[in-house]
This record gives sequence, structure tokens and C-alpha cells, in this order.
Amino acid sequence: MNLEQIFSLINTHVVPIGIKLLGGLLFWIIGGWCIGLLLKLVQRSFKSRNLDETVRTYILSTLSVVLKIALVVGILGWFGVETTTFAALIAAAGVAIGMAWSGLLANFAAGVFIMVLRPFRVGDYVTIGGVNGTVREIGLFVTALDSPDNVLHIVGNNKVFSETIQNFSSNSHRRVDLVAQLNHSVDYKDAIARLKARLPKIANVVEHPAPDVFILEFNAAGPVLCVRPYCHTDHYWQVYFDTNAAIKEEFGAAGYPVPEQHFQVRTKAA
Repeated sequence: MNLEQIFSLINTHVVPIGIKLLGGLLFWIIGGWCIGLLLKLVQRSFKSRNLDETVRTYILSTLSVVLKIALVVGILGWFGVETTTFAALIAAAGVAIGMAWSGLLANFAAGVFIMVLRPFRVGDYVTIGGVNGTVREIGLFVTALDSPDNVLHIVGNNKVFSETIQNFSSNSHRRVDLVAQLNHSVDYKDAIARLKARLPKIANVVEHPAPDVFILEFNAAGPVLCVRPYCHTDHYWQVYFDTNAAIKEEFGAAGYPVPEQHFQVRTKAA
């Protein structure tokens, strides 16, 4: 093989391959730079609109993955790969992965609905998936909670969205439910008046609505009062314990007798 044939072979085969490789590399570099620039512009737009951090991260990560897949498909088309076949392979792989990871994808889909519908936010005190706690993080697949005893709970988003969600931070106040047992001999009207006067003095009890104190039921020991002050969720346990202490102090100061059960025993003559 002479020199002319070698140059002809290089021009015929090597040069086109080199051009393709160089073009593909340029496409990847320039495309990656454009994707990074676009993501920065989108992130700047989100920040200017004060979009929630969780939603912002979620959208940016999803957009980054989609754009990079589109870039790879475009580069494969530049190399002459039939992109329709590649798309079909992606679809088939997606079906297979979906069947294998159906639970994970269900969590992902539920996470999308949580981001869109926003039934709760980071920092809210909620009950989700049977767990009470403060929301630490809302992720793509799971939601993290810190329970009142400072234990981290990880709940799958599908379980969160498939069950009832209780958001205690959504409204301005929350009711504290307690009961007070009275002796049969106690004047229940006096007990109610004492508690209604004392409850508003407890720290962080709201004025509106006013605390509720009524007869809830009767049992063998006497009347049972429902004692229901209202407060913000952040002060729930403080008001709960302080109200118990107030009931004890008020009834003790009034000299109420200790509740005790009363029974009547009747005998029948033979």
C-alpha cells in the first residue's frame, strides 16, 4: 500500500470518524454548558419569586435529568444512531423498571402530588402515615418527621398520600382536651366558674375562642367536666400540663373532697 492509498484511506474512514467524535464532544461540552446556564437562570427566577426550597430543588433536579437525556439522544442522532429505536429501548426499560420498582415509583408519584397540592410544609406539626411529628424534610420518595420524643421517622410518600393527613399547624389555634372528675357532693356550677376564671390566666391560652368547661358525663364517682382551653400548636404541651396543674390547684383551694365511687348494696330477705 503506497502513501497515496494511505491518505485516501485516512480521508475516507478516519477523518469522518474523527469529525463525528469531535462534533459529539463539542455537542456534549456546549450542551452541558447550556443546560447549566439554563438551570442557573431557572433557579434565579425561582429565588426572585420566593419559591419554596423543597419545590425548587425538586423541579431543578427533574429538569436537569430530562435535559441531559435529551442531550444524549441528540448526540446519538449525530452519530447516526436511530433515535426512534433508542426511544423505544428507553420506554421498554422504563416499563421493566416500573414493574420492578412499582412501590418506589408510587412514592415518587405521591411526592409529586405533595409538592403540587401542599397539604403540609417543612416545619408543620402533622400526623402522616400514623406518625405524629414536625416535618423536617419533604423528599422525592419519602418525608422525614421528628416526633415529640426526638426520634426521626421516615415515611414513604405513597403511605403519606394514601392515608388521612392531619395538619395541626394549618389553623391559628388548637383545642386542648382534658377532663376533671368531681365528687358527688361538689357544686358543679362553682367548679365550672372557678375553672373558667383560671384558664384564661394560663400562659399562651388564646382569648378567642374562650375556654370551654361543661359537664361531659357522669360516672360512679360523680360528674366529669370537660376542660378545653385553646392555644397555638407550638404551645400545646405547655398549656396541656399547666391546665392539669390549674385544675389540681383550684380544686384543692376550694376544699373539694376527693372523688370516690358510691355503691348501694341491697339485700333481699329470704
